[in-house]
Amino acid sequence: MDDDTRVRTRMSAYAIVAEGDRMLLARLSDASPVFAPGLWHLPGGGIDPGEQPVEALARELTEETGLELTGAALLDARTYVARRNGVRWSLTALFYAAAVEGGVPVRAEIHGSTETAAWVPLADLRRDDGVLSPPAADAVGMVERAREVLGAARRR
Repeated sequence: MDDDTRVRTRMSAYAIVAEGDRMLLARLSDASPVFAPGLWHLPGGGIDPGEQPVEALARELTEETGLELTGAALLDARTYVARRNGVRWSLTALFYAAAVEGGVPVRAEIHGSTETAAWVPLADLRRDDGVLSPPAADAVGMVERAREVLGAARRR
């Protein structure tokens, strides 16, 4: 590691939201601290000190998409290493199967890490095509399990 490379640790909460044949994603802007701008990423983000993960998930989801979190169940946790702007990131990502209300995504934050948000057809998402952030690529493989978990929660 270079002497001028800073190391930062981040804990983030991400929403896996799938409706029908599409998945809710956010395209990263130049302000993205961890992953490259232009990549499609999951709605969600950093957990502030003292904030509960589901609270962070709801806050970030609304900021990035304008949609309201109506249900969430923890699915998985994974770690990633990334380099951006002279920082080496050690990211722990919490993946939540999530349900939302509001329909059409709109970017609510102006100078944040999200350029736009959209429902993207699942058929257009391949884990190895280079347009997805590493967490979003992993989430594509979790969509069916996310649907099962949310379905089971609704039946209770």
